[in-house]
Amino acid sequence: MNELSSQFKATTVIAVEHEGEIAIGADGQATIGNTIAKATVHKIRKLNGGKVMVGFAGSTADAFALIERFERHLSAQTGNMYQALINLAKEWRTDRYLRRLDAAMVVVDRTQMFTAYGTGDVMRPDHGIAAIGSGSPYAHAAALALKQSSDKLTAKEIVEKSLNIAADICIYTNHNLVVESFSTTNGAVAKK
Repeated sequence: MNELSSQFKATTVIAVEHEGEIAIGADGQATIGNTIAKATVHKIRKLNGGKVMVGFAGSTADAFALIERFERHLSAQTGNMYQALINLAKEWRTDRYLRRLDAAMVVVDRTQMFTAYGTGDVMRPDHGIAAIGSGSPYAHAAALALKQSSDKLTAKEIVEKSLNIAADICIYTNHNLVVESFSTTNGAVAKK
């Protein structure tokens, strides 16, 4: 976990790799200050023809600006997600406009996952779990416990259960979930 994850309020995004599957999910709550502005926001975006998925936390407008830039880098790198993230991080850190954007991202494809922050950090998480947002410590802890205690759960089920646990604890996280997954074995993409 990273102390940066606690600076973003109003959401929880988590990705889990487990038993041949990578899943990513987010709650649907958007807040303005201490008020719930919307309960059904979709914070997961599919890019590169559905081959890459991004979950975001922070300012929605800022996140969309970053996702748009990331998508351009992804196209320029012919789908190389890692190189596209590195290029985005360099731009995010050095560009005067982008430096002010207040958002974080979890990015996954069929084989890997990363978190990206405006500080220029692009990290491959430990334990096959990436989480951002105000509920991320709770979701991360729940996912780690579920991964270690059950080989019967799918990555998608772990993400869903972890988000529900976070929603029970974090006031900035709700139970309106969007969970997407990649099967790393047959190439099928599933949606809850």
